[in-house]
Amino acid sequence: MKRIRNYAPKVVFLLMVLVVMSEGESAIKDAESASHGVDASQYQIVDTYAFSDFQLVQINLAVLSHYSYLVVSEGKVLIVDPGRDVDFYVSQVKDQSLSVAGVFLTHSHADFVAGHTELVKLYNCPIYQSAKSGAKYKIEAVQDGDAIQVGAATMRFVDTPGHVLDGTSAVVFGRDKKIPEAILTGDFLFVGGVGRPDLVEGITSSALAGMLYDAWTQKVSKLPDSVKVFPAHGAGSLCGAHLKDQPFSTLGEERTSNPTLQHKNRNEFVAAVLSELSEPPQYFKYNAALNRNGPDLVNWQESPAVVSAQRELTDVSKHYVVDMRDSKEYASGHIPNSVNIGLRGRFETWVGIMVPWGSEMVVCGDGNELNEAIHRLHRVGYRGRVLTFSEWTKANLPLLKNALISPKELYNKMQDNSSPMIVDVRLPSEWMGLRIGTVLNLPLNRLAELSSKLESSQPIVAVCNSAYRSSMAIGIWERKGFANVTSLEGGSEAWIEAGLPVYSAEVRGGTSAPARKAIPLPERICHAELKRLMTDLPGTFETVDIRPAEMYADYHLPNSRNVDIADLVENPVYLVGTGPLIIVDRDGSLAMAAGGILAQKTQRQIKVLYGGLEAYWSESQFGSPVPVSPGAGQRIVPGPSPSTPAMPAPSAPAVTRKKSAGC
Repeated sequence: MKRIRNYAPKVVFLLMVLVVMSEGESAIKDAESASHGVDASQYQIVDTYAFSDFQLVQINLAVLSHYSYLVVSEGKVLIVDPGRDVDFYVSQVKDQSLSVAGVFLTHSHADFVAGHTELVKLYNCPIYQSAKSGAKYKIEAVQDGDAIQVGAATMRFVDTPGHVLDGTSAVVFGRDKKIPEAILTGDFLFVGGVGRPDLVEGITSSALAGMLYDAWTQKVSKLPDSVKVFPAHGAGSLCGAHLKDQPFSTLGEERTSNPTLQHKNRNEFVAAVLSELSEPPQYFKYNAALNRNGPDLVNWQESPAVVSAQRELTDVSKHYVVDMRDSKEYASGHIPNSVNIGLRGRFETWVGIMVPWGSEMVVCGDGNELNEAIHRLHRVGYRGRVLTFSEWTKANLPLLKNALISPKELYNKMQDNSSPMIVDVRLPSEWMGLRIGTVLNLPLNRLAELSSKLESSQPIVAVCNSAYRSSMAIGIWERKGFANVTSLEGGSEAWIEAGLPVYSAEVRGGTSAPARKAIPLPERICHAELKRLMTDLPGTFETVDIRPAEMYADYHLPNSRNVDIADLVENPVYLVGTGPLIIVDRDGSLAMAAGGILAQKTQRQIKVLYGGLEAYWSESQFGSPVPVSPGAGQRIVPGPSPSTPAMPAPSAPAVTRKKSAGC
């Protein structure tokens, strides 16, 4: 497989990152805050992967962590798991002068409304979908073992239930039809995880998890290690747990590093899958039903319905007002009982989590962005009317204000009896990993019910990573009658940037580790210490090798992973993990630069191999490295001297995962 992409020069990229960081960028990023850019709400091509007789175009919609695909061969294209707003796919078909061979749905998706009915209207093409789907529209029903041709590519369907009953993967072959090259897994298998089995009514989650185990052990695991895995979602999706932030993987990599797949016993596998389940968003079941029934066609050019400014909008029994402006604008004045769900973020998902299905929803904000908001809500099946905030103020209707509290001001209040009640609204795993003090954790998705633990008259400050979720909490509390609530300005990211102390995870005895200030410097590790870690403590750390791929292919440390340096310093997946991150390169220079950048962003222990691999080989007893042919995989590669026995290969390193956008 050849990846077709353009790379900016690495040195220029590093200089750009260093400039940004010199201006104060030291915050810990997560999947939530990483999706707050304008581009995150637009479909973008991740990569075009060239195989023997076909190309695979991977398309990402970051705000939904949704991957869709174009399988292209000899002028024909199969569109896989498209989103509801299909203009991007249409433009790709037109620009490449392609003939649409059909649409393939891996299953009836729950987290977004698919675009199959929209594409059928435009191209009069078939929809390939499992015979078990229960679809209420015309499909070309496929069963286990069926195949179709897309140009010179063969798509062979594999029945892979477990996430849902109608889960179907597609194994893709070139012209010779002998060696499979890729598999489109939908929500059955992710990079680093598997699909959640608790979204189907009428069947137990354990039964579905068992089907997932069977589909893996009896079918998919029988395919060669070299087969590339392309899932329907990446990190941040709520369709699985602990997904890694990598666009694709291989079956060999998943076989050895996917933690769920390490359970060889069926019951242990089921228990592991069920133990990782969080509460699914309430809108999932409605989206799944829409997709099974065939979503209504949308008039994407139609202007949204406008509602007039009236006091009745503050009545929580009649309306749910969503204020889509940013947290500072919302705090400076908003419609009473409105909830702030910022447009620059996972707007679609959070509306689906917080706004009850069927509510009389009104979206309030700036007139220029209201059309975008309604357009994006169609992606998750929501409808709503709009109101500009200026119309509300012109009508002299009441406003509520919440003066945001700065990190330093809150820290000073926490030193005496004037401290407000501080509520961290992130996921428990986020709260336990790093927090600003002794604070209460009430996850945002359950905040309305859990707020009964609080006094509605007491001063409360909400905290999250970036103030996106904590600003949402203000409106939820106001709808419950709380009168004195606000949010930490900039969230814990701003707190860390201000150099204020943080607490780490709980330690034995139920107490927290003492407050500390982060020292943003990587540690240096010598060759002897690294050898001891590999021999005595395998699986407790992660090693990344940032040399060019051809140098890595010649020789590398056991169980190290080759990572592009630009990806290392940009991708938030490397900021979290259960053990140290060890960076190696040729001579230690670029590794130290990259380590310095990462150390500015994370509390994770960052180590750099002193002197690089040149010093490692020259100072160790192993002698010169023995070249490894490309594709040999992660194996012991140093060649021992005649008097020195080869070192045993350590087990796979701890898997690094990106935090879920979650709740």
